[in-house]
Amino acid sequence: MMKVLIIDDHKSMCDSLTFALEGTGDFSVVGTLANADYADIFCERLKPDLVFMDVCTTEGASGLDATKIIRQKYPDIKVVVMSGFDEIAFAARAVEVGAHAFVFKGSSLIRFVDIAKGVMEDKAFVVEYKSAGSPAPEGGVPFTEPEMEVLQLMSRHMTCSEIAKELSIEEDDVARHRADMLAAAGFDKVVDLVFHAHSKGWIRND
Repeated sequence: MMKVLIIDDHKSMCDSLTFALEGTGDFSVVGTLANADYADIFCERLKPDLVFMDVCTTEGASGLDATKIIRQKYPDIKVVVMSGFDEIAFAARAVEVGAHAFVFKGSSLIRFVDIAKGVMEDKAFVVEYKSAGSPAPEGGVPFTEPEMEVLQLMSRHMTCSEIAKELSIEEDDVARHRADMLAAAGFDKVVDLVFHAHSKGWIRND
């Protein structure tokens, strides 16, 4: 029985993934965690064989940073990074920090199970980018994962209040992320920032 640790701040995702994995009879979910900053401690104590790691977790904790630490400290632990957003750079960055596979949360549970089994069998997975026709931007995305979450929702014409509710953060945090991204990209208006992000392929171009 292979032991799995799931790190995701959405209970429904943890429950669904647990049901799918344990239903195979090959996996046992030994723990779930909402904040990636504690991944190191949980890996030390629970000694999982496989970790499913969300890119963005509660309180802005980075799943990519946690993945890098796990791969350095626990080389025998396999890590599959997952994301609910379609920013193409996340997949490339997951590979850079040592993840064994990357999967979008919109994938079927069968796909998750197939990846889990494949990774444990040391099979190689080719990262498939969902954003149509847009290559990963040279040098990567200049924003943090929490900023990218806000940017994706801004592209859907959501207000700061709506974004704060969606991400379970303070409205002031949304405003700060927005201001930081505008300053970093050199724009004064959100619409210009969103258009620029679409043109670079940083967020899904619906």
